[in-house]
Amino acid sequence: MSRYTLGSAFECSGVGLHSGVQTTVRVMPAAAGEGRYFIRVDLPGTPVIPARVDAVSGTTLSTELEAPTGNCTGESHDVSATGDVRVRTVEHLLAALAGSGVDDARIEINGLEVPLLDGSAQHWVEAIANVGIVAGEGQFGNRAAGEDVITRIEVEDTSSAVKLQEPIWVYQGDAFVAALPAPTTRFTYGIDFDVPAIGNQWHSWTPSQESFVDAIAPARTFGLVHQIDQLRQAGLIKGGSLENALVCGKQGWLNPPLRFSNEPVRHKLLDLVGDLSLLGNFPVAHFLAYKASHNLHIQLAKKLAQQVGGRLDS
Repeated sequence: MSRYTLGSAFECSGVGLHSGVQTTVRVMPAAAGEGRYFIRVDLPGTPVIPARVDAVSGTTLSTELEAPTGNCTGESHDVSATGDVRVRTVEHLLAALAGSGVDDARIEINGLEVPLLDGSAQHWVEAIANVGIVAGEGQFGNRAAGEDVITRIEVEDTSSAVKLQEPIWVYQGDAFVAALPAPTTRFTYGIDFDVPAIGNQWHSWTPSQESFVDAIAPARTFGLVHQIDQLRQAGLIKGGSLENALVCGKQGWLNPPLRFSNEPVRHKLLDLVGDLSLLGNFPVAHFLAYKASHNLHIQLAKKLAQQVGGRLDS
């Protein structure tokens, strides 16, 4: 199966959702087989953090990655007590890369948290489209951004696609996420909130029938009015605002209009794509989630990694 990278580098800057700190991300081409990985260019030794499921260190309202380094100390919030270096809120950028078909990318960042931008993956996929996607070194054939990597796994070389052989699931209470054997890759997500403007929503997306760029990437992150003070007291969502997140109360949305009638559940599906991209490639399966979280997404990804082994990274 061919691998693809960016045609050239691009750069985006913005505020992190939880830290409230301005950071700049430079996304660059990488050699075939290197995968997607972060580099903390603001830290001594410019440590590397792989975008792999075994690097996940936190899942509190975002996905956080961590890697060991001997060049930093635990005195900074950027570094754990054990000296491991971190990067957080990686899911939207990773979803954009995977959904746009970028297998290999070097992501340089000068701070702890990936910028939230408008709360969706739309700016990321637009930046990817602007620089284009090319075959990796020693491989052939350029293609347009938007011909997503998930579809390509199935149509380019069906014999090499990893197909799930038996169901895998994780759950907590009535929340769950599962991967089911299926003839084609599909994602289905459900949410249920006790606010009339959201309520119970479901969305199903089949990459071979509808592009990630159009159907999923524009969906923005969202929050509930009554949770904001509690989250901020916990040191979270310091960078959240009506410019980068949808906010909903009992009386409805504070900052309409929505981009989709079911934009909240589409955003949850976006998060699932970003979290499962940490596998390297997506197995052919029907991914089904209900009221799930980053924590459950990552638990499923770890189970998938154990079942299919290194075949997803090829």
